[in-house]
Amino acid sequence: MTTHRFLDRRAFMKRSGALAAGTLLPTSFASAANAGTARRTVIIDADPGQDDAIAILFALGAKDRLDVRALTAVAGNVPLDLTERNARIIRDWAAGTKTLPVYAGCPRPLARELITAANVHGKTGLEGVELHEPRAPLAPQHAVQYLVDTLAHAAPGSVTLCALGPLTNVASALIEAPQIRAALREIVLMGGAFFERGNITPAAEFNIHVDPQAADVVFASGVPIVVLPRDVAVKAPITPARVAPFRAPGNRCGAIVADIMAAELAYNKKRRGTEDAPMYDPTAVGYLVDPSMYDGRKVNVVVETTGQWTLGETVVDWNGRSGRAPNATWINEVDADRFYAALLDSVSKLP
Repeated sequence: MTTHRFLDRRAFMKRSGALAAGTLLPTSFASAANAGTARRTVIIDADPGQDDAIAILFALGAKDRLDVRALTAVAGNVPLDLTERNARIIRDWAAGTKTLPVYAGCPRPLARELITAANVHGKTGLEGVELHEPRAPLAPQHAVQYLVDTLAHAAPGSVTLCALGPLTNVASALIEAPQIRAALREIVLMGGAFFERGNITPAAEFNIHVDPQAADVVFASGVPIVVLPRDVAVKAPITPARVAPFRAPGNRCGAIVADIMAAELAYNKKRRGTEDAPMYDPTAVGYLVDPSMYDGRKVNVVVETTGQWTLGETVVDWNGRSGRAPNATWINEVDADRFYAALLDSVSKLP
């Protein structure tokens, strides 16, 4: 696999410059909803992961809305050798997408050792479902180089990056080639916590905590960013009643999604004694499919990169007290019933 030399974060910040007030912000929810009737060109960067698997199937089933060009894998929920393998297995589940390339990316965060969530997702990362050997190999190019090359040749504002794991691959691409920002319509990411606080530490959500330096680079990049945080995941919870409909169509992918959701419910029941479980990564794909299901606010977000107790915390200036210009749209509301209906509709279209 090709290795890459990346600029350090200070060099990136110097080259990219300060984010100008009022620039490069996502479209309003009304215009985004209207734009949603046209297909988005999407690259999914993920660390599969149970919830990543559901999210990827959601995206691959929504062919009328999303043109998914590639999957790029990053270390996160489990190490890279498993996340890239899982991405290829998920591709197999959604038969008919054998030409969809899967690229392996960064095996560790920018500046710290990898922390995984294998205790949650199981040793394979896809607890609850039977796995097969992937039927097609990885694409030969490194994921970061793929992102750099693809975005360097893309039309301005034409590509959406959907980031479902730690932001190492995305930040590395932005560091190596800051000019690729021009090709990005948005980065829509699942990560962070504000109203609901953390799920890996009291202050931090897992994806941001794994690589806070990468998240810092992304939020400072000037690219339009939409954040689907833990705040939304808990407002669209998996429940037993929401699992059953995915078995009704009788298709393979519906049963897989139901099995994964059931495994997540079993984990939360055993670990926390609850009857539901947060729905994380699929909420980001839901935003791509239909932004009108969501609401939020343009805010400034910075990432804590040095705190002893708060490493990886997303500091959200919800009420505009810092004087810093907004650099993201922070989603804090979702119509959960519409979200699950859209997810079911999409997964039902797969084999």
